[in-house]
Amino acid sequence: MEELKRLNSGSKSGVSRREFLGKTAAAAAGFSIVPRHVLGGAGFVPPSDKVNIAFIGVGAQGLRVMLHFLKEQDVHGVAVCDSSKIAANYPQWDTHEFCKSVRELLGVDSGWDWLSPDEPIQLSHTLRVTSGVAGREPCQKIVNGYYAARQRSGNYNGCAAYSDFRELLEKQKDVDAVVVCTTDNLHAAVSIGAMKKGKHVFCQKPLTHTIHEARRMAEVARETGVATQIAVGNQASEATRLLCEWIWDGAIGPVREVHNWSSRPYWPQGIERPRETQPVPDGLDWDLWLGPAPERAFNQAYLPFVWRGWGDFGCGALGDMGSYSYDTIFRVLKLEAPESVEASSSDRYAETYPLASICRYNFPARADMPAVRFHWYDGGLKPARPDELEDARPFKGENEEEDEGLLFVGDRGKILCNFNGGNPKLIPQAKMDAYKQPPKTLPRSPGNEREWLDACKGGKTKPGGNFEFSGLVTETLLLGNVASRTGERLHWDRAALKVTNSEAAQKLVKPDRRKGWEL
Repeated sequence: MEELKRLNSGSKSGVSRREFLGKTAAAAAGFSIVPRHVLGGAGFVPPSDKVNIAFIGVGAQGLRVMLHFLKEQDVHGVAVCDSSKIAANYPQWDTHEFCKSVRELLGVDSGWDWLSPDEPIQLSHTLRVTSGVAGREPCQKIVNGYYAARQRSGNYNGCAAYSDFRELLEKQKDVDAVVVCTTDNLHAAVSIGAMKKGKHVFCQKPLTHTIHEARRMAEVARETGVATQIAVGNQASEATRLLCEWIWDGAIGPVREVHNWSSRPYWPQGIERPRETQPVPDGLDWDLWLGPAPERAFNQAYLPFVWRGWGDFGCGALGDMGSYSYDTIFRVLKLEAPESVEASSSDRYAETYPLASICRYNFPARADMPAVRFHWYDGGLKPARPDELEDARPFKGENEEEDEGLLFVGDRGKILCNFNGGNPKLIPQAKMDAYKQPPKTLPRSPGNEREWLDACKGGKTKPGGNFEFSGLVTETLLLGNVASRTGERLHWDRAALKVTNSEAAQKLVKPDRRKGWEL
């Protein structure tokens, strides 16, 4: 805790930026003896074969994603960027999570305790987690510490840190690619800015904050030809391929109905804007954090993590979780765009998403597949239990800790899966036992991140979650949010990117952006 206090206090305690970054060498000294392969032996990847990556948005999720990429032998982290210098209120999903994850990356058994102060955070009335430290300077320190441990000298200070992604893209000439883990409303601005500079982009889900942004992301990706990928791993999964092969083989006959339910949100929604103005924390550039959103006074009710429930910054439960399952459903059922969508929900608020909602999409017939109705549920709502499911089996995906699931309803049967398609099973079990699975005809994936890294290095296989495909999925995903916020049945013309029967809804398709943040 003393380390954290000193880092947080900045010049007030006499800790300068130089001193802070200088701690990297001292931290690395305890693990400077490294395996032979990192010095040029087996498994060594020459610098010319590495992808130089800048990590933009390094809060809690950005830190996790950064650690994951740093483990790849052909990745070299050259810069981090975040509007927050350092903060100690990011949610960890496990006690000591950040500390333990960094130790694992570095191959050490001690140190880095200051990353996990483990103060309690009550995200909702049912979910209590502990606090961790993140931001651009802690993540810069982690990157430098990681590479210091792989230098004979035990020293490394080559990772740059920026508060503004635009400055990074302008000045950091050695960047090949960026990993974007900002708030949802900044995904498009950062990703499009990077693509226009010729950088490959890996973007967190949901791909964008608005429908118009999704269309622009796909257009710029197509125009620039850079490698793009969304952080939706199930697109690369075995389960998604099995579902495609089974349903295309006629395992349950033509599918005319789909039900998908999530236990999210577990952050505040269904609330009004706070009236109190609070002081902006030291080290946070509030104007940058707002991005294209309208100006407003700072309040801790907006960040970190809880921004997902606010319409100006996040995409609610549907955007957070639907990005996974919609990807699978679109692939399995060869969907393109719905003809209409409507939603029912708990009370609506001007600035936050409702506590619970149901969205119903109507998709037309496609080639050899019939029209389909797709139902989304969140906030603890779910469909009726299917008659085919044995009484002793829970109505959710097997091995799911939370009450979530995905159900495909065909003319000759039903398939129950985990929320995003994992562990698919025909129900009842007797039907699964009798089913003769078809041959595996679809190519298998080396993994979501590996698809993208290989494409960054010149591979000819286009990543499965590229922005052109993911843009199509995201347009539909976010149309559900528009319907939820307006309470209307919306008729959709995808070619024109237009809700044909509601001016209020159309304004949410392409909302106004703050001056200077135009796409």
